Amino acid sequence: MGQQLFLANLHHASAGRPRGTRRNDATTIQTRGLVIAATSFRPVGHRQLLLFTVDRDLRNGRASGFDEPAHPWMAAFLKQFLIDHAAHHGWSKSSIKISLQGLAIVLSLQDTPGAPVRASEILALHQIHLTTLRLLEVCQAADVLEDDRTPVLDSWFADITAELPEPMRSEVRRWFAIMIEGSKTPPRSRARSETTARLYLRWCMPALRYWAGSGHVSLREISREEAVAVLPDSGNPRAGMGQGLRCLFRVLKSHRVLFLNPLRSVSTGTHERRLPMSLPAVVIRDGLNSPDPASAAVVALTAFHALRSGDLRNIRLTDIHSGRLHLEGRVIPLAEPVRVRIQAWLSERTQRWPNSANPHLFISKRTAIRAKPVGVEWVTQRLGLTAQAIREDRILDELHATGGDVRRICDLFGLSIAGAVRYSSALDHSERV
Repeated sequence: MGQQLFLANLHHASAGRPRGTRRNDATTIQTRGLVIAATSFRPVGHRQLLLFTVDRDLRNGRASGFDEPAHPWMAAFLKQFLIDHAAHHGWSKSSIKISLQGLAIVLSLQDTPGAPVRASEILALHQIHLTTLRLLEVCQAADVLEDDRTPVLDSWFADITAELPEPMRSEVRRWFAIMIEGSKTPPRSRARSETTARLYLRWCMPALRYWAGSGHVSLREISREEAVAVLPDSGNPRAGMGQGLRCLFRVLKSHRVLFLNPLRSVSTGTHERRLPMSLPAVVIRDGLNSPDPASAAVVALTAFHALRSGDLRNIRLTDIHSGRLHLEGRVIPLAEPVRVRIQAWLSERTQRWPNSANPHLFISKRTAIRAKPVGVEWVTQRLGLTAQAIREDRILDELHATGGDVRRICDLFGLSIAGAVRYSSALDHSERV
């Protein structure tokens, strides 16, 4: 077996250098301490094998000082890319300075100079209290990020099923993967949302834990009698667990993981539907008169036009013009109080983040330097309650004002016929009371 040895620090940084540049450009510029005008870069396709791995202590590194980046061409390219990205998204000078500092540290610690930057290497900057979110976005936009983080959904699944024995955990994991990704081979199925998959698994877990505690190690061992016995007696608990377990057994049986579905033809009931409720007028009045322009604008859009939380988050600046909101094929004439509050918010936004390139109407300190919408929690905090609660109040108020005109609320609020009938039944119930 032959071995090839290299002397340290004698390699040249040729990887990723565009054609037409001289071989010694990078080395010459590095030794002279000049800036490289790197306009493009392609990461190397290999990884240096390590004898052993150690946890780097960045606190001691900061005290002793870090080396220069081992791949100057990559460093120059990412530095310029970060500056351009920051200018486009309206970063402050301090944000640019901190991000450049973090970038230099990460590149100086690369085991393979010129290789894609691992997300875990950037996240290690938390040790010295440097922001990592901006640097992750820059590396991803520059196509030099290798995301080696464990997905949040995988971590959540591992935690919630930790008590289950094998092979039961593997069976549940197979079902969960089909729920999230769908199946393109027979039996085909469409992918479900992450929220739905999480909800179904939560409904199943009490039964799975009970069977595991009873000594079962596989879902193949569950009989019809045991499946029926674990179900709650009635109401939403029975309907929820029944729906989750029925989906679990049906999918695994169709993919030949199980031999039978023990809940086949077992009635588990349906969920009880909650009737929409009105809100006290003082709650909405206080929100409309909030001293925070963002809160007042969000409440106004929800209270007057019954927008959903997702609608509020995804409204773009270009969606509002000529006093109208253009939303998913609908044109909504904005009420005068809404236009006043939106104008106040836009003035506040311009004053606080004059250079922000975020195209969304509502932004926050976190999203002002990005192109993503605000989160659901941001909307809920500005409203003081859920957007759905205010939306229901607005729709019920419109039904009262129009004498129960179902067609009108369908046109105004984008409701389906089934949804409109649900609100209409709530109106009938309140009148009987």
